[in-house]
Amino acid sequence: MTRYAMSIDLRRCVGCQTCTAACKTTNATPPGVQWRRVLDLETGEFPDVRRTFLPKACMHCAEPPCEDVCPTGATHKRPDGLVAIDYDLCIGCAHCMMACPYDARSIVHDAQFAYGDQPIASEAARFDPARIGVATKCTFCEDRIDLAAATGRTPGVHPEVTPACVNSCISNAMVFGDLDDPDSNISRLLARTQHYRMHEELGTQPGVHYIWEDA
Repeated sequence: MTRYAMSIDLRRCVGCQTCTAACKTTNATPPGVQWRRVLDLETGEFPDVRRTFLPKACMHCAEPPCEDVCPTGATHKRPDGLVAIDYDLCIGCAHCMMACPYDARSIVHDAQFAYGDQPIASEAARFDPARIGVATKCTFCEDRIDLAAATGRTPGVHPEVTPACVNSCISNAMVFGDLDDPDSNISRLLARTQHYRMHEELGTQPGVHYIWEDA
């Protein structure tokens, strides 16, 4: 089997937002919609304070609550572990948005562009009308994952079949790969580090692991 997942080393993330920009550029999300965000967190009390940058997006859960509440089956978990949305089946009811504990989904009901009501050339070239009035979110760049299956390349190893955010990370904080392969880059990394997943207590089994220390 295959179970694609991502790890993010919080010791390495510098909060540059390059992953956010890479995601927006790659997926042509409209103004105000960010499938990937970096939270800026401050913990502790003066003078002992700490600043942490926390990238977050869809967690591609093994037990996704968004799938459970979808009345049409538009939201579904793929055999490779990715949680996907079939835009042809989605009716924009927003049940999945309310069920998601990670605030990872958006719905845009009208075409929106950066400068007024007309797209600039780059927006026009990449505008996808199928994403109007339906739920959207981070896909782990599923088109690239599908290309990997067709070409024999390995996600997390070959950039052309690896999520854009991972490719763009200037500090190599983000790693992507197959958790079911013990020799994959992500499996080896998680084996030698301490890590957690966001809201694990909810039983969603998120596919994003946050590294905070060596094992």
